[in-house]
Amino acid sequence: MSDEVVVKLNVNGRDHKVLVEPRKLLSDVLREDLHLTGTHVGCEHGACGACTVMVDGAAVRACLLFAVQVDGSKVVTVEGVTPTDGTLNPFQQAMQDCHGLQCGFCTPGFVVSMTSYLDDNPNPTDDDLKIALSGNLCRCTGYRGIINAARTAAGLPVPANAADGSDH
Repeated sequence: MSDEVVVKLNVNGRDHKVLVEPRKLLSDVLREDLHLTGTHVGCEHGACGACTVMVDGAAVRACLLFAVQVDGSKVVTVEGVTPTDGTLNPFQQAMQDCHGLQCGFCTPGFVVSMTSYLDDNPNPTDDDLKIALSGNLCRCTGYRGIINAARTAAGLPVPANAADGSDH
């Protein structure tokens, strides 16, 4: 008798059935079983945000969830936030335009977190955006470009002095 169970998920609009051990993490199922490697695993205890995905519309840490916990759920990974026409979503485009990318390891988590946040909060304040971004860590960019990307995607003005860092 096997200890594995079948987990049914809709990931990025496609239905999947995956046979997993009950203790297998959602991040591992996405990366290893479904080959969606855009979901990065950094700290493996939910602090860095690199593994952020949306489960039933809410941004969650995939490294903190067992796959069996999300059986029957709709999951959206960074691969699934891009519009079907192949263009970038507003935050992805803003990350490019505002130079919010550097090594790219944290980028999927930021993209999923901010896409989810802006879907639920289309008119945030600048302080709201900074709080929303605070759950994701980046060691390369210093956050300036990421914050400016969030401002741009939200339709907020980017301060003229944003490039020199004096807006923080």
